[in-house]
Amino acid sequence: MKLVTYRGVGARPTLGALVDGERAILDLQAAQTATSGGGHPALENMQALIEGGEAAWDLARSLVAAPAAGACTPVTGPGQLLAPLPRPVQVRDCLCFKDHLLGAAWHRARNEGRTELTAADEARVALIMGRPYWYNCNRMSIIGPDETVHWPSYSNVIDYELEMAVVLGKGGVNIPAASARSHIFGYSIYNDFSARDVQTDEMATGIGPSRSKHFDGGNGLGPCIVTADEFDPYNARTVVRVNGDVVAENNTGTITIDFETLISFVSTDQTLFPGEILCSGTVGGGCGLERGEFLQRGDTIELEIEGIGRLRHTIAMA
Repeated sequence: MKLVTYRGVGARPTLGALVDGERAILDLQAAQTATSGGGHPALENMQALIEGGEAAWDLARSLVAAPAAGACTPVTGPGQLLAPLPRPVQVRDCLCFKDHLLGAAWHRARNEGRTELTAADEARVALIMGRPYWYNCNRMSIIGPDETVHWPSYSNVIDYELEMAVVLGKGGVNIPAASARSHIFGYSIYNDFSARDVQTDEMATGIGPSRSKHFDGGNGLGPCIVTADEFDPYNARTVVRVNGDVVAENNTGTITIDFETLISFVSTDQTLFPGEILCSGTVGGGCGLERGEFLQRGDTIELEIEGIGRLRHTIAMA
């Protein structure tokens, strides 16, 4: 299933599923009411569905398999879809792609006039990729597809980051890697917008990012959550487009730290909950920093992961 949150009757955020070749949205609660004569609490919103567990997910699948007459709305375009999980329980951004760190190292080398990486550069990358690392994001600044990002006044270097988002369907603590996949509800696309000029100063403190990542609208999510049974996170083409032009392509199979390892590590003596999001970190080539090419005000950035969809935003003019 491709699950969405969209503007329903009266622009009310409504839980839906893409049907009819993604040309229509099925209102799951309306479909349930038409089918059984009454609604279901697990269909009130995306978080309720996630917390409803496998019985609720099976109910949603049955409704999608035979959409009720009158419960579908045509997909009309920009502004209809909201972030699929508007207020996640928690969001952690991780580092799972070695190629991104190497790309960032090459960016530093070029700025310093070097034509090769040093042993220190390579040692730093190896150290970081030796175990999962993450920081907690601002879960209150999630925005959906086709929204305008008003870049913070304190920054002039505008960047994006193409990431996969793993949505947990089951919580737990000390989750074994061998069973971690069963804890995944689904996957989405995450744009970790980054004020690079501010981030440089913040990272030098050793504390981690704050204003460079946590500003309003700094976390794009969507356009949907595709359930884990319908998506292979380790073999999906990725594409970055700026103003319609392809500037980068890759594949999620280049991941270095897989999600099973990540979930197991993060859950060590730390309880995870349904509805939490773990982000993969940037897919190699999936940001402007690696190429030294940043966004400008007025630009439209579009991130695609095959099998999930496209996540599009526009940077507001000054």
